[in-house]
Amino acid sequence: MEFIRPDFLLFVCLFVLLGLFIALNPISRTHKAYLAFHFIMMLWPLGQVGVRSTDIPSYQHFYLTVSFVALSLLGPGWLAFVLFLTKRTHYLRRPPRLLAFFMPALLCAASAIFNPFGQFLKPEDGQYADRQYGPLFWIMTFVQFAYFFIALLHMFNAHRTVRSLNERKQLATSLLGMFVLTVFAVLDLLFNVVLSPWLGVVQGLTSTGIVLSDICFVVAIYRYGVFDLVDTAKHKIFEQVETGIVVIDESCKVLDFNRSAVGFAHLVKGETFDLERILLSGQPANDVSEFLFRYRHHPEDRIRTEILLTDGPYRSVSLQISPLMDQFKSLQGRIVAFYDVTEQRKLIDEMNEKNEALHERNLELIAIQDELYRANKKLEKAAITDGLTGCFNRTFFQHYVEHEAFLCKQRGVPFSILLFDIDHFKQINDRYGHLAGDEVLRSTAEAARSALRSIDLLARYGGEEFTVFLPQTNRDEAQAVADRIMASVVGNEAWIAGEKISVTISMGIVTDGSDEAAAASDAGEERTDIAGELRALFAKVDVALYKAKNDGRNRVVVS
Repeated sequence: MEFIRPDFLLFVCLFVLLGLFIALNPISRTHKAYLAFHFIMMLWPLGQVGVRSTDIPSYQHFYLTVSFVALSLLGPGWLAFVLFLTKRTHYLRRPPRLLAFFMPALLCAASAIFNPFGQFLKPEDGQYADRQYGPLFWIMTFVQFAYFFIALLHMFNAHRTVRSLNERKQLATSLLGMFVLTVFAVLDLLFNVVLSPWLGVVQGLTSTGIVLSDICFVVAIYRYGVFDLVDTAKHKIFEQVETGIVVIDESCKVLDFNRSAVGFAHLVKGETFDLERILLSGQPANDVSEFLFRYRHHPEDRIRTEILLTDGPYRSVSLQISPLMDQFKSLQGRIVAFYDVTEQRKLIDEMNEKNEALHERNLELIAIQDELYRANKKLEKAAITDGLTGCFNRTFFQHYVEHEAFLCKQRGVPFSILLFDIDHFKQINDRYGHLAGDEVLRSTAEAARSALRSIDLLARYGGEEFTVFLPQTNRDEAQAVADRIMASVVGNEAWIAGEKISVTISMGIVTDGSDEAAAASDAGEERTDIAGELRALFAKVDVALYKAKNDGRNRVVVS
């Protein structure tokens, strides 16, 4: 019955609580932190039981060392667990902070293990059941209370900031557990260290505080159900989502998978994830050689491909592999996701078929549009040109000259108009026929066009008469253009029925603003009667043309 002591009973309680915790709660990251902390708490009563279970000093010293090492780690364990509980683990992510976090506790544990010169504790009468504590013990005590104090501050701050009622109750229950442990630890220190020479030893105070605080945590976890709620929700989603998810480590071993993944591949935990077999079991929608190469040699890349599963009903599956990195960008494993995209693929195929049909229809419409464009161009050309000679017709010429003449007057520059016809053209029609006359008209127009500048405009005025508009041209420049036209027409020869025919022309010239430059119109001045002025100019040039005919033809007369 020597083992039936308070510390032993409390150790059994902690062990039972650990079993209940594992049985009633899903294991998440924060739960793992709690389990590690719970294991440390169990070492204290276990060591206290061990000390009283033997009379061998070396064994007693070993059990005491276990107890005080556990006690040294209890403070940082509390603080780390509180940081996990309050979602403040970012304090532990940087190596310098992590080292500073654990260094005081590790030094205290080292002093308990090595006990230099008995400065941590000394036995009385050769037995460690009764012992004396040195300065290193008090330093450890101070360090543990510092850890407890920092943990309490975090708990108070978190309790003030959270808004969820359940979460506030959970933090309040956890805070009560810390307060209980702190009170019993202070009582143990007071009765069993400071006042023990006068009051004797009261066993199991710290162990009782540990058990009571642990009960508070288990109640908070089980009753309020918000302990690491995010990880629990993620686990539920992981199991219920229709997407097949497989978690593999850096060596491609299967760590975990959800129920949906079983429908896409044969998986066994601990075995190698056989990607090639999965790809060969279906029909890849495209070349998978690049996909396999990146999977084997570039595990840090995010890759994707699509396969058609032929086992069972037709299914199109999108396979995506993503890396899992830690905070130091080091590869920890990968996530393989299977997405059933059969319906999406059907919709895409239907959409592609419709797009192809629409594309063919668009090509037909474009061809029709091109035909209409060419027809419109022909109509437009026919509307402004003479069908026989290819020159502009009289209607277009009049509109064009009216606009250009107005611009010339606005800018204060001269312009000229030529009017000519073919000499004795009626005789050619009577002798050779109208077809021969048409050929003479065409060749004469071509000869005149070859002598003009790019800015000049040639038009058929009617019958065998032609007119030329010369913008920005004074009288002398118009005379030079007329001479070139005359020479070009005289040098032109037409062959009709094996006979060479050459013609001459008579021409009249009229120039507007040749003697004095017209001042540019003001911006607000109204447009003058250009049409009336042009009628007067055409009357003058017509008179000049008839004068050229009456004077013997084949000549130029300037109005």
